[in-house]
Amino acid sequence: QIGPVRSQCLVTGFPQTDGSVVLAKPERPVANGLKLA
Repeated sequence: QIGPVRSQCLVTGFPQTDGSVVLAKPERPVANGLKLA
């Protein structure tokens, strides 16, 4: 939740020194709703 807005998704990534972000993604398909460990 950011302020009064409740998010429906979470995007994770790794910040680079140039300011860009490399997105984290699964190496193979997984079921929706699983916890990120």
